[in-house]
Amino acid sequence: MHATVLRAGADSRLCTHPPVSHDQRLLPPNRYYKKKEKEFLLRADGIITLTEASKKFLLSKPEYKNLNIEVIPCCADFDHFDFHRVRPEEIYDLRRGLQIPDSARIISYLGSVGGWYMTNEMFSFFKLLMTQVPEYSMLILTKDDVEKVKTEASRMGIPGSKIFVTYSIRERLPQFMAMSSCSIFFIRSSFSKIASSPTKHGELMGMGIPVICNDIGDTGDIVNSTQTGVIVDHFSDDSFREVINKIGILENMDKEHIYNCGKKVFDLKSGVQKYLREYNRILN
Repeated sequence: MHATVLRAGADSRLCTHPPVSHDQRLLPPNRYYKKKEKEFLLRADGIITLTEASKKFLLSKPEYKNLNIEVIPCCADFDHFDFHRVRPEEIYDLRRGLQIPDSARIISYLGSVGGWYMTNEMFSFFKLLMTQVPEYSMLILTKDDVEKVKTEASRMGIPGSKIFVTYSIRERLPQFMAMSSCSIFFIRSSFSKIASSPTKHGELMGMGIPVICNDIGDTGDIVNSTQTGVIVDHFSDDSFREVINKIGILENMDKEHIYNCGKKVFDLKSGVQKYLREYNRILN
């Protein structure tokens, strides 16, 4: 039996394929890989993609309308990223260790700085936020070089006293995240990003933290349908101000609601069961 699962998304595609013929090798690279991609999709016994948006795109193509596609997003461990498990004294101790003022409200960013993540736009948003709501400081949780991140923030007009950059091991990450009133991520838009499923989205929802983000993959649909954040439509000051005017709404969002909505979409245990069902379907 020939059993194949092809995962269509930002990561690698797993499948079996026949040897490459001499004629195929003569094709320009883009045409060759598009031809092989079509082969893989049509020959796969099962296809897993990260987003409903990418599934909808594939099924809109006449040649792919009969594909068997299962959507499984990048999941989060809701037993670990669970705001219920963080004690107030843990948050207090971390704030003191980072020398974050007691009066400061925190907007956080989780993950790598730069690349697909739009650092300049994020700092532009925060600059406006701290101007309109001076109590806000920014916490960046990243493995990237601290001084490099602070230098980039300074270049965008953000004083060092308003930004805190640190790294946390996974075991303590929920405690660091729990300092946040809200969190932000902007991802550069491209065709491939219709299949993008940011892992941090699920982790933030597990921590009951509302998000400010742009519409990439399914993020817009998830945020809007669950009312667990705000979508930025354009990277302009006017658009940023519209979101900042809703900051009070974000701060008052119910953590339990965000957690429950996130678990329905991103729960790791559910994702494992979906993969298991798909493999069993193919093998049986």
